[in-house]
Amino acid sequence: MLLGPVALANPSAVPALYATKAETEAAAKQHFNCTGAHPMGQQWIPCASHSQTSGSGAKHH
Repeated sequence: MLLGPVALANPSAVPALYATKAETEAAAKQHFNCTGAHPMGQQWIPCASHSQTSGSGAKHH
């Protein structure tokens, strides 16, 4: 069951998919240590390119 635009297995985890480019860009700076956003289907993923989202650069809270 989805409880909004993003479903999380762990409620305290940072989502990787967002509904708008603006909220994705904000999350990129705050949680992923990158800038920009790129589309994935009809949603958005943080960082200007997909290669930036994988690896150890992301900040985990």
